[in-house]
Amino acid sequence: MVEVSYIEKIERIRERYNKSFRKSPNSPLTSEQKLDFKGLSNFPIDEKYKITVEMKEFDEQDEIAILSSKGDERKHIRFAFIEFELDGQQNRLIIFKIPQHNYLFLPFKDKTTGNETYKEGRYVEVEKLSDNEVVVDFNLAYNPLCAYNDRWNCTKVPDENILHVPIPAGQKKFDDYRSTI
Repeated sequence: MVEVSYIEKIERIRERYNKSFRKSPNSPLTSEQKLDFKGLSNFPIDEKYKITVEMKEFDEQDEIAILSSKGDERKHIRFAFIEFELDGQQNRLIIFKIPQHNYLFLPFKDKTTGNETYKEGRYVEVEKLSDNEVVVDFNLAYNPLCAYNDRWNCTKVPDENILHVPIPAGQKKFDDYRSTI
């Protein structure tokens, strides 16, 4: 069996995103947007932004309300946090759990937010390796659905998940190509 390199793996995931956006009935794009869709824009892949880190669960996992892009409140559990160093700076992010699902949710903003990336931040999956070790791969950071048009309602990034370093990894902000034609 041929082993796929890390870069090839990320490129394949990105291509699946593009295919899904173009063809899937569940695409976040409108039919009109799909006509001119040329693919999502991503930062170059850099393994520096794939971090394996200890996840520390909170002793008290409070359920909190986080505002959505349309102003309603969504319930999330403050499940755990991670701390990591990047470019010589210590960082801390809260990992949330969605009460109805066994899903770890990590919304974040960074120094690229609003310039190179979506103004409301991005999300990244958390891969659990063990009870207390996770992989957070910012090369797979993605835009919330509301980045594509206003029919979607997305959880906003809480203030405690704003990083003070740039994360030039993952998806860049979406350009609605119809506006350039």
